Amino acid sequence: MNIKRIGRFIAPLALLVAPFAGAPAQAQTGAQATGFEQSFDSAFGTELREPRDYSPDFQNQLELRIAQLAEGSEGRIGVAAVDLATGQTISILGDQRFPMASTSKIAIAATFMEGVEQGRWSLSSEFPLLWAVRSQPFSTRVAPVREGEYLSARRLIELMLTRSSNQATDALLKAIGGPSAVNDWAHRAGLSEFSLDRDIATLVRDDGEHDPATFIDERDSASPETMVQLLAGLYQGRWLSQASREFIIDTMERCRTGTRRIPAMMPGGVTVAHKTGSLNNTSSDIGILTSPDGRAIALAIYVTGQGSRLARERRIASIARGIYDGYAEAEARRYANAEHNVPAYTQ
Repeated sequence: MNIKRIGRFIAPLALLVAPFAGAPAQAQTGAQATGFEQSFDSAFGTELREPRDYSPDFQNQLELRIAQLAEGSEGRIGVAAVDLATGQTISILGDQRFPMASTSKIAIAATFMEGVEQGRWSLSSEFPLLWAVRSQPFSTRVAPVREGEYLSARRLIELMLTRSSNQATDALLKAIGGPSAVNDWAHRAGLSEFSLDRDIATLVRDDGEHDPATFIDERDSASPETMVQLLAGLYQGRWLSQASREFIIDTMERCRTGTRRIPAMMPGGVTVAHKTGSLNNTSSDIGILTSPDGRAIALAIYVTGQGSRLARERRIASIARGIYDGYAEAEARRYANAEHNVPAYTQ
């Protein structure tokens, strides 16, 4: 990725981040009986899936289109996106918590790269792969692991982001000080709706405790809006140097997982830098789309239910294409209106 193209489209930080900052969580965790029903109505209710204002401006038009694609009668779906050139945002259940699964690995990479910049370690530092040792679910607070081959941090990040290697992820997670170190970095970055609570070995071993389509577990979760903040901040260079963010985003462009997700329906010439996540009854994908003319969109899509993993992946692909097309149409409209001195977003 040519990092120079990033500078061309950085909008003011307040414009990009403010719409997603500090969104109150509307869902309660662990609620039972009547309390759970009220939480379900608040967090899952269809009234939150459509814009309340149906005026013909861009945001409501696109949100309505994406709300239809993200119709959640077969499971909860959360979507957030921002055009990194204009700061225009969309959000469908974007302030609700969803299981991050392996999408958290971007934050782990960012935390490690901060340590590189502070001189605590380097990309050539070597750490052992951590392999899960068989154990019964919930039998221990932390799943047992054993050390494997030592690899450079550069190689571990490559494996973590391109192949979603859990063994490489836990190696890096241990090196930086565990989930609490990632939470510290995320909260200093202003990512309030973010919580990493377990290493990957434990998360995978104990997966299935709750159905994310009907239960909101705030452990190891984030909101789509928060993950878009994470992507936008990396793209803008808010927290890391140019070399560090270029390394992370370039690696994400080589992601080999999720070919049926965000990249599946993208037009030719669109560059996709993304990271997938999968756990029991949930599939996700977050990333940055860069069009042939250099415009960039950060998006996060979290899908639960839908009957099968393939069905969830199809939802992700269609929602991602809808977002890309919607922003492309808005750009074309801006261009046409500018040529004719027509105010933007009129009909």
